[in-house]
Amino acid sequence: MKVLISGASGFIGKRLVRELGAQGHAVTRLVRRTPGAGEAAWDPAAGSIDAAALEGLDAAVHLAGESIAARRWSPAQKARIRDSRVMGTRLLAEALGRARSRPGTLLTASAIGYYGDRGEAPLDEDSGPGRGFLAEVCQAWEEAASPARAAGIRVAHARLGVVLAREDGALAKMLTPFRLGLGGPIGDGRQYWSWVTAGDVVSALLHMLNDRSLAGPVNVTAPAPVTNAEFTRALGRALGRPAFLPMPGFAARLLLGEMAEALLLASARVEPKRLLGAGFQFRHPGLEEALRAVLAADTST
Repeated sequence: MKVLISGASGFIGKRLVRELGAQGHAVTRLVRRTPGAGEAAWDPAAGSIDAAALEGLDAAVHLAGESIAARRWSPAQKARIRDSRVMGTRLLAEALGRARSRPGTLLTASAIGYYGDRGEAPLDEDSGPGRGFLAEVCQAWEEAASPARAAGIRVAHARLGVVLAREDGALAKMLTPFRLGLGGPIGDGRQYWSWVTAGDVVSALLHMLNDRSLAGPVNVTAPAPVTNAEFTRALGRALGRPAFLPMPGFAARLLLGEMAEALLLASARVEPKRLLGAGFQFRHPGLEEALRAVLAADTST
């Protein structure tokens, strides 16, 4: 396949590029600088993209966007988070829709933030959207791909859970305090965290590229979501450290503001119904084994 990827320098993008290359596929990376070999230029803020690079593709994977957890959510940062996703997705979807030789598939990243804070209720792709900033962003993010769908391109949205990797993301930020014996539940610990290993994310994205039955939202989360208290106990066991020092909800809110409420204290018990129904098999379906594998592995896992 000839595959275009945005966000190729991110920690999921790098893994996906490497795996596609290992399987013999040709990858073109969308970049916001002067392009080199195997790259094409775009500038979502300016609304510009190298249209010639979009001709003759088999698929496009759109992973680019401002990091949700990079800094505290000021009004300006929230605008950057939203605009980077919505403007970039719309630009790419419209450009692909105008191509003379269009790809068969556009696969876009999304997030389980779509569901908002839903307590213990099981959630699948048929569940409606929640409330709050992240839910609103995810709805607009997915809707921005509509021009590609209208042009006859199969569009699938990978709603990612908490991605576990040793070198980046939420787990990487938790490792130091837990190794020091300072980890523990956040808030009351009853909120559900729907997690997935980075390796299984890449495998799921490849499955979605190849399985044309998968369109619309697809939850990319392991089939065994756990509460925050269960997660922290499992991480403590994997590291051989105690994990009993809680962070009260008010302390998380003081430290991170609105972001704490949405990312740490909200509960989403998400099930990957469509992936499982399409025959996808998770390499790491259970949390304890997944944590041990991720912590023992190099950055390619």
